[in-house]
Amino acid sequence: MSDARFSSNGRRLRLQIGLVFTFTGLLVFLLGIEPGIFGLDRSPVVGFVQIAVFLVGLGFICIGGYIAINLLWNGGEKTIAADIGFRLVSTGYVISATSGMADVIGFGNHPFPNVPHFGAWQAVGVLIGQVIIVLGFLLFVPWRPRPS
Repeated sequence: MSDARFSSNGRRLRLQIGLVFTFTGLLVFLLGIEPGIFGLDRSPVVGFVQIAVFLVGLGFICIGGYIAINLLWNGGEKTIAADIGFRLVSTGYVISATSGMADVIGFGNHPFPNVPHFGAWQAVGVLIGQVIIVLGFLLFVPWRPRPS
């Protein structure tokens, strides 16, 4: 077996793993955001379990996206913009997770012992975190043409 073929198979496997993580994360994220799609909506409010589920799904999307986009670099040296992009993806996830779990952590509108509730400010915080994640992924993509 030649090294090029082995490298190609290893890249294909990593790409498949990244895409499986990403699409699994998307399904889990959708399950948390809108459980009615799957016939599982049991409450009119978004509670702790739903928040935790969509944050886990968002985490899987970030991990899978990193694995898949990292393959575009083809083992080459990453630019400073790519390093900043990776850190923005991580920071965006932390902002989303902190905003989503604000009530559980204790600085939301419904702190413990009240029942956690996903409010408007938390939604804005999660959206800001997701925008930062998208910006990070855009910076992480290698925009220069690959040498042939």
